Amino acid sequence: MPACIQHLHFIAVIGVTPSFRVASRFDYNQDKFHNAALLGLKRGIFIYYFIFIFGFFMSSQVANPAANSAAESNEVAKAYAQPSANKQHLILTGDRPTGPLHLGHFVGSLRNRVTYQDQYKQYIMIADAQALTDNMDDPAKVHNNVIEVALDYLAVGIDPSKSTIFIQSQIPELTELTFYYMNLVTISRLERNPTIKQEIILRNFERDIPAGFFTYPVSQAADITAFKATLVPVGDDQIPMIEQTNEIVRRFNRLAKKDILVECEALVPEIGRLPGIDGKAKMSKSLGNAINLGASEAEIKQAVRNVYTDPLHLRVEDPGHLEGNVAFTYLDAFDTDKEALQAMKDHYVRGGLGDSKVKARLEGILQDMLRPIRERRQEYEKDRGHVLQLLKEGTYRAREVAAKTNDEVKAAIGLKHF
Repeated sequence: MPACIQHLHFIAVIGVTPSFRVASRFDYNQDKFHNAALLGLKRGIFIYYFIFIFGFFMSSQVANPAANSAAESNEVAKAYAQPSANKQHLILTGDRPTGPLHLGHFVGSLRNRVTYQDQYKQYIMIADAQALTDNMDDPAKVHNNVIEVALDYLAVGIDPSKSTIFIQSQIPELTELTFYYMNLVTISRLERNPTIKQEIILRNFERDIPAGFFTYPVSQAADITAFKATLVPVGDDQIPMIEQTNEIVRRFNRLAKKDILVECEALVPEIGRLPGIDGKAKMSKSLGNAINLGASEAEIKQAVRNVYTDPLHLRVEDPGHLEGNVAFTYLDAFDTDKEALQAMKDHYVRGGLGDSKVKARLEGILQDMLRPIRERRQEYEKDRGHVLQLLKEGTYRAREVAAKTNDEVKAAIGLKHF
């Protein structure tokens, strides 16, 4: 018997017991006792079978947790893939400047931003202040990578005349809003945020958690609400952050007795997190398993050579496996010839196709895709002063918007004295 049914079976028995306790009170009258006992038995049987059937249904839902987890992830992506219709949307998105951007960023956000800038009003934040929450021992890394991230933005086609690119630390109103919102969130609520819990584990903080990192959901709420963003592109693992932002919005608006802040929606890309070349769950700068957008031809070639495939595919004639095969995951993300790709997959699964040919196809696609990005990046890099000026202009425009929201918030809570 599945564990969940065993537990519900126990609950059902407990549910029956009170009915017989009711009957026992009538032991001075046999007729009443029998009537009450019969009624109690009927009720108990009904409760028992109801819970038993419910337990059976639930056990079928949890019988294959891995399959259900994958299905749920797909359903989440579908549910959040399209913004609500009949609404003039504004997007806030951004990156932490802890290193150059890579293919994971390109798949998860960058190429979507190029599309979004022609559909929505879009603010793109270089979150240097947030990056310090777990890099305070090396602030130079964060400072130096602000320009590197900006170069990657421009290289992939983000247009500063269509998207407002700004530096988080240069807008003090964001810090001020964070301070006010801190009073709307409890420590216990922050501790329950699953995204924060997972990030704490990944960084091995245990209980030595920087306060700034722990309160990141509040800081993010300030960033989002300052621009009154209605769409926030995130991975499905970041959805709890959006939910907590909306909790803060609703609580503040109740206190203000009018709708000053705006709730937002998570916009989850159809292709989410890209695994690293080593097969790890996430491509990451810190793990050294990434292919940077500005990578040279030689770096791309070496990275593809190291891409994780099928460890059981020892000989060319052996049937191969697609699941967990990073080479095919990348091809799914970047190969536009889906018919040819499907034929290659079928051949690989049958056997008779070596990993070297799969990797050769992948390398050719990545070289063609990244070459123009690299070349544009090199051109922008020749005049870093111009890039900084673009950031300054974008930051100035963004601060005007954030300052207006900050004034509205201060007025609503009685902090406008003159």
